[in-house]
Amino acid sequence: MSQRVYLGMGLRTAAMHPLLCISIFCSLPLALMLDVVEPPLDGVPRRYVPYHSDNGHHFHEEAVSNFTVMLLREDLNLLLVGAREAVYALELDDISKKHASVKWEVTQQQKNDCKIKVRDPETQCRNFIKILHNIDDNMIYVCGTNAFDPECDYLSYANGELSLANAGEDGKGKCPFNPFQRHASLMVDDNLYSATSMNFLGSELVLMRSSPPIRTEIKTSWLNEPNFVSLVQMPENDQGNDDKVYLFFSEMAVEYDCYKKPVVVSRIARVCKDDMGGKRTLQRKWTSFLKARLECPVPGSQLPNIIQNTYLWCDPQKHWKECVFYAIFTPQSDTEVSAVCAYAVSDVNRVFEEGQFKTLVHEQTSYIWVAYSGEVPDPRPGSCQTKSMDLPDQTLLFIKDKPLMDDVIQPIGEKALLEGRGAAFTSIVVNRVQAADGRDYHVMFIGTADGCLLKGVNYDGEMFIIEQVQLFQTREAIKILQFSNVTGQLYAGSDYGVVQVPLATCGRSSSCMDCILARDPYCGWDSEAGKCVALLSTQRKLIQSVRDGAASLCPTTEAALVVNKSFLPGGSVKLLCPVLSNLAITDWEQDGHHVAPSLRHQLLKDGLLILNASDSDAGLYRCLSVERTKVDKYTTTVAEYQLSVLGKTQIPQAQTNGTSVVGLQVAIGFLTVLLVALLAWNFYKGHLPLPWNCGGKMRGKWYGANTQEDPSPL
Repeated sequence: MSQRVYLGMGLRTAAMHPLLCISIFCSLPLALMLDVVEPPLDGVPRRYVPYHSDNGHHFHEEAVSNFTVMLLREDLNLLLVGAREAVYALELDDISKKHASVKWEVTQQQKNDCKIKVRDPETQCRNFIKILHNIDDNMIYVCGTNAFDPECDYLSYANGELSLANAGEDGKGKCPFNPFQRHASLMVDDNLYSATSMNFLGSELVLMRSSPPIRTEIKTSWLNEPNFVSLVQMPENDQGNDDKVYLFFSEMAVEYDCYKKPVVVSRIARVCKDDMGGKRTLQRKWTSFLKARLECPVPGSQLPNIIQNTYLWCDPQKHWKECVFYAIFTPQSDTEVSAVCAYAVSDVNRVFEEGQFKTLVHEQTSYIWVAYSGEVPDPRPGSCQTKSMDLPDQTLLFIKDKPLMDDVIQPIGEKALLEGRGAAFTSIVVNRVQAADGRDYHVMFIGTADGCLLKGVNYDGEMFIIEQVQLFQTREAIKILQFSNVTGQLYAGSDYGVVQVPLATCGRSSSCMDCILARDPYCGWDSEAGKCVALLSTQRKLIQSVRDGAASLCPTTEAALVVNKSFLPGGSVKLLCPVLSNLAITDWEQDGHHVAPSLRHQLLKDGLLILNASDSDAGLYRCLSVERTKVDKYTTTVAEYQLSVLGKTQIPQAQTNGTSVVGLQVAIGFLTVLLVALLAWNFYKGHLPLPWNCGGKMRGKWYGANTQEDPSPL
């Protein structure tokens, strides 16, 4: 039977179970959620596009893997891709065209040394490229794991060739030792900020700046078994003396250590770009390091969701406080619900600038973290100072012991933008596009763990997924997403390879109604050209209704082409009907009457199956796609069949289509020839009397049923 698929804001009941410690001293702030009835935000893609080589340009090299680091060089029209023991320079307009590559392999001695550390020689004791950043003089800073002995170098592109300087720079604290350990890096004014491990065991995890060298304290109150996600720079004034770097990560929550099981929480931390460390206290350590918990509430989730990837979107024409952090989260419980949450930078800034701190206090027989209610030193701990070495010890000691904020940063609207079941979300990028209504919309492109790309927009609180495209035939997880405003293309990397797809995929809609119901802000229906096109590709006025999906704006469509089909009584017949939308209901009609599902009439996902067909099943069949939007319900005739019993002529109903008339004439001609042949054969055999031979003898033989005479005319 056909299934009705709903998107967005329908109701469901989900109990919010609070995370509470049994001890009265260990109540969790994240458990302060009430049992409420919440509408589901499950994102059901309107269209599913299976893998096909025509979905985009592909790049892959045999015996090479881990295409998970990218650097856009739009000035050179290149996409640089870091993989295992290689860096590739691909054409930005068509990544299937490789312009140059350079190998950076480990020696046999390095492999042997790595094996001594009890590491796998093939999966770990190789050089996995992990860092690609632009620096001055048109150079590229590159780092690799180098068989568990990280190293950095300088890469240049000239005369169509990539070349390494072979600088042999120590990569400890910059690049991870383990190629599969999460890390983050950022280049700011030719200064590398990195969040990774400082030892090959992966136990000393720090946030570090390369020059002058400065890092976090090795204390669980600063970083407690973190998984690093991303680093982002936030310019806050023209002088740059108040710029900050934000770190997104997850870690074991020290404040909830009284809970029966370890609780992992999502965090955002920040440091000041001009921080030079303290003079006596916190020497060569961050004096501005603060962190706070990020909340992304999902109905029914008993444990906090864990951050996996982020994207910063800023309007260059507006104040930096108007910027938005987009982040994807996955569950740490058995549920299969991933989520997207958005955070206003102004809210993040408010927590760090005005929020309360947490402090560790002794309570009876244990230590617990509570909100600090005492006096806060001046200057305020964590604030950016032009001369951090002049900060008083009182401020430095405070920040050393109390880097955690008590306030929790909530997403915009205090709820997720989108929830999705099934394959986990892995990566996200966001692009702003102006639709035909003059409004700007943020289009989210989300990669998944099974190699799919989701394309969605939030329309006034309604999250609408335009399509889901299978990018990788191998269903490899999408590890990285980037897009270029210059080419209007999106680039996705996985362990297997790289795929390039356009932001606008209007050609997938073949009719005006399908184009409008897709609600894609990139696309509109061109009535003159009779096709769905990108807004930026034409100056003509296009039909579009992204917020409402008002397909009534479309001109009247022509009737579907009738296909003649015949069957033998007692057999089975399948009438195909392609699915135009996952949000539509498929309905079948026979001679204008609804076809109800039954044992003989089975409504399949891709058509109608008629079992043990009889004469009553003959007639005109229509497959209808019924899709409802916020404003109306729209019906499209997807396919139409004239079904008849084999050997019987079925008169079409009110059909004047030229193809059907010709088909009917051919059928009549065939039957006429068949009838003449049958008559000729019977005359020849004498089964029928000839018109000029009507004697009594013949009549006797013909009608004498009881005679013993041989009835043969011979």
